[in-house]
Amino acid sequence: CPQPSELRTANGSRLCALLYADASVYYDQCCGGNSLAVAPGEDAPYMPSGWAARASSLVVGTRCELSVWSRGGKEGSTKRFSA
Repeated sequence: CPQPSELRTANGSRLCALLYADASVYYDQCCGGNSLAVAPGEDAPYMPSGWAARASSLVVGTRCELSVWSRGGKEGSTKRFSA
């Protein structure tokens, strides 16, 4: 997995989080498969098509916090993640 301070797009822009489709109990096999980038200040009340209940591992950048909800539209219980 990338280090939280190293989260960047291909053009070098800062990212606040990367969610990954594949994970493993073995650290060197975590953060695999497709990834979903979360930009600073992004607000998405619904997961993009194909991502509902799919994210299995994540990395949150420094000076960022990722809030997720158990249901769409920011409903249900919430959990916050940080670096």
